[in-house]
Amino acid sequence: MHPRTRALAVLVPALILLLAPGVPAAADDLAPVPTGAAVWPLSPVPEVGERFDPPDTRWGAGHRGVDLRGTVGQPVRAALPGRITFAGSLAGRGVVVVDHGATRTTYEPVDPSVSVGDAVRAGDRIGTLQLGGSHCFPAACLHWGLRAGEAYLDPLTLVGAGPVRLLPLGADAHGAATLRHGTSLPAWAVATGASPAPSAAPPSGAGPAGTAALWRGGPAP
Repeated sequence: MHPRTRALAVLVPALILLLAPGVPAAADDLAPVPTGAAVWPLSPVPEVGERFDPPDTRWGAGHRGVDLRGTVGQPVRAALPGRITFAGSLAGRGVVVVDHGATRTTYEPVDPSVSVGDAVRAGDRIGTLQLGGSHCFPAACLHWGLRAGEAYLDPLTLVGAGPVRLLPLGADAHGAATLRHGTSLPAWAVATGASPAPSAAPPSGAGPAGTAALWRGGPAP
């Protein structure tokens, strides 16, 4: 990735957080999804380009989301039900942020078809995929992010496609990481599960499958 492109990739979602962030399918082809189920934001299931790769240090280089290959104009849909907290342009690219309560998902570059305050269901169309600002330029792809509080998570775990990773957690005096819901885990623990997301949003600091969300802090991708 060109240094300037990588710098923008770090800056843009950080600005989003300050404000709050295949084969093409026709608009009418977006199939309904079961209540509470997470869905891929592109349909049919897209090819995954660059995967989630959190940095080793708070301000280090990394990839705090995933890139899903698509086509310009392809419908983008909300992965989970929630409310739109940002829909507009940031640093020359279209961005949509959906708040799910304890977590939020981000989508870029997108030409939004929703407005701040709109309630959306999983599978609802929130815009169309743009080329400008693509992490895969000159090809089009959707950068999809997931965050719970200050923890960056692998969004592929929402759809049961995320790998199991081992990452260091902040430990207490006994060398164990204590989650907000009171469960203690060793200082090295599973960061994300590989099961689909539950119907309810996970607690802040926990992964979509209820496991520890281990990389905390730092700038967005």
